[in-house]
Amino acid sequence: MNIQSIDAKTFQKMFLGGAARINSQKEYINELNVFPVPDGDTGSNMSMTISSAARDVSAIEEPNIKDLCKAIRNGSLRGARGNSGVILSQLFRGFTKSVSKTESLGKADIATGFGKAVETAYKAVMKPKEGTILTVAKGMADKAEELLADQDMELVPYLEAVVSYGYEVLQKTPDLLPVLKEAGVVDSGGQGLMEVVQGCLDALTGKVTDFELPDSVHAQPAASVAVQPETISTADIKYGYCTEFIIMLDKPMSEEEENEFKKYLLSIGDSLVCVADEEICKIHVHTNHPGQAFEKGLTYGPLSNMKVDNMRIEHNEKLIKDAVKKAKEQRAEEAAAEEARRLQSEADGVKEPVIDKEFGFVAVSVGEGFSEIFTSLGVDGIIEGGQTMNPSTEDILNVIDQVHASHVFVFPNNKNIILAAEQARDLTDDKEVHVIPTTTIPQGIAAMVGFMPEAGLEENLSSMEESFEFIKSGEVTYAVRDTMIDGKEIHSGDYMGINDKGIAAVGTELDDTVYQLVKSMADDESELITIYYGQDVSLDQAQAVAGKIEARFKDCEVEVNYGGQPIYYYLLSVE
Repeated sequence: MNIQSIDAKTFQKMFLGGAARINSQKEYINELNVFPVPDGDTGSNMSMTISSAARDVSAIEEPNIKDLCKAIRNGSLRGARGNSGVILSQLFRGFTKSVSKTESLGKADIATGFGKAVETAYKAVMKPKEGTILTVAKGMADKAEELLADQDMELVPYLEAVVSYGYEVLQKTPDLLPVLKEAGVVDSGGQGLMEVVQGCLDALTGKVTDFELPDSVHAQPAASVAVQPETISTADIKYGYCTEFIIMLDKPMSEEEENEFKKYLLSIGDSLVCVADEEICKIHVHTNHPGQAFEKGLTYGPLSNMKVDNMRIEHNEKLIKDAVKKAKEQRAEEAAAEEARRLQSEADGVKEPVIDKEFGFVAVSVGEGFSEIFTSLGVDGIIEGGQTMNPSTEDILNVIDQVHASHVFVFPNNKNIILAAEQARDLTDDKEVHVIPTTTIPQGIAAMVGFMPEAGLEENLSSMEESFEFIKSGEVTYAVRDTMIDGKEIHSGDYMGINDKGIAAVGTELDDTVYQLVKSMADDESELITIYYGQDVSLDQAQAVAGKIEARFKDCEVEVNYGGQPIYYYLLSVE
């Protein structure tokens, strides 16, 4: 197959082919999770990340490289979920920024794009680790550059050689990460990347011609987002129209022009997100004057993808639904009466002023009980997510947007969500966002307890991080496959107790596994052991486990709380 370069239409098909392939292989990638837990989600995260961009890419009827690159870059950036998804979005970002000015892609363009992709992704990760998706990407980038020396090599054999070498690097990831070797798996993120590039190659060669994603992927729901209903009313919506549009720039914006444009938009609205490159500028702003935003945008170039939503109407609908739910769960008559009073006040034109407080809080939570705990501690916005459904960058942005505060603290409460939270922070312009790097729910609770209302920003940042620093966290779930890890033989169906260092307990009896896990976490200096039981455990069962622990650790206070989390029978903390 003598193909000299890749035109826009072919590039579009290749990207959609990559998206379709990883979607078809996502469950296989999920199963490559090092720990044999039932919530491996690398494949799901990467699939949803690329699918977010694929929806925009497939909608371009007359594609050119510039528009495709913009769609890939913006779609994957905002749809990124989990560390693997964020890294994949950064690889796309680097590649598309490198090739966006070309009319077609030749070998040299692809090699340069691979190099820029790797450079961008490595910069996005605070502490890059080899033996991961980054290593696989770097290997392909190096091979792409090396093979340019063979000027007679045609494009398809060139790409086949690059992809083949990527598989070689993937097979070596267990040699770079001992935990992979012990578990007998390759890196799941690296495998996901190979599925994407293999899908792209298959589309190029004609091996695959079906580029359509299933409807379930096109309509993939975002992670469930819940904001305290009592903290928001339509009176809080100072700017009523959520306005989005893309500017096809007549010329690249200078830094001065971009700052001037942002300043203007903030003068007529808030919640501004402005993502610009040399050719396209995407705007999201809340304003009472969408037309003025459009008119200002037109001074820089023609507009597309214009969208205006009346947030007051949408929010009224949400409030009514929340009120109905609250009526069922709590005092039905009182809640209904209060809702009626509120609606009548709005009908009479009585509106309370928006109160922008200094500090606001957003927490990722999983389970009804944990969400109630965070709410009681003063968290403004709850993002339902966690292990089985990592929220995307856009999910986090949406909740940050609804918190009326100058400074918003975000608690990811999962190591796989921190990068997405940091990406959301970097895309927020109208308020200061501070990501507190909590990796477990108990850490997030401890950090929130460490907040001091009377203190300033820097003191609170220090206090909250110190509050969770010494929290020991644990979790109990079940194994989904046979494996050997951390020196322990594990069989499918066994209960596993996992602490901050790894798998600490394995057994066939749930209560005994919980007890053994606590023994690995508690010592003579421990003062408090907190047990959060999940949706598959009863209060009586949890109290029985607590009694056994109290008998062993007589000097410790033992608390039992309902977490309501799925998959994990218990979450534990020791402090």
